[in-house]
Amino acid sequence: MSDLVTGEDGRARCAWAGSDPEYTRYHDEEWGTPLHGDRPLYEKLTLEGFQAGLSWITILRKRPAFRAAFSGFEPEIVAAFDEGDIERLMGDAGIVRNRAKIEAAISNAKIVVAMDEGELDALMWSFAPAPTSRRPASFAEVPATTPESEAASKTLRKRGFRFVGPTTLYALMQSAGMVDDHVAGCWRA
Repeated sequence: MSDLVTGEDGRARCAWAGSDPEYTRYHDEEWGTPLHGDRPLYEKLTLEGFQAGLSWITILRKRPAFRAAFSGFEPEIVAAFDEGDIERLMGDAGIVRNRAKIEAAISNAKIVVAMDEGELDALMWSFAPAPTSRRPASFAEVPATTPESEAASKTLRKRGFRFVGPTTLYALMQSAGMVDDHVAGCWRA
């Protein structure tokens, strides 16, 4: 597979964006764009955790249902979810129905609520490596984890966060623009 694909609009993109309109939109408008704020980063952290073992397109397609089911990912609301909410979520075919991941989303929300405002944002961005102008020449150069994602995982786990392994956190770092892994030649590069 080539590392780039040219869309109907004539733009060269990272090949993973493919021809699926949702992936293309996500690539063009979100992936690699700096994301700040406790609520948006909590949402991203939660969705990346739900993605573990699945394809990201599955999560993207279910994201509207996730947002509805998790009250817009407002940490204060999710932190108050109880067993009834867990059962409601387990019955919601619009989301990924995995009890451990649902319970982690609620537990993680409680941790975020206990933090000072802006603390999650500052913590997550403290692991962003120094910006570089060098783009990966191919997908083969894009790692699954980095020392920064491993350190972030270790720190978040010490604070009690769950479903925050180094691969999950590197995917978050990519999607939240903490690193730029658009391959050379991509119009976003």
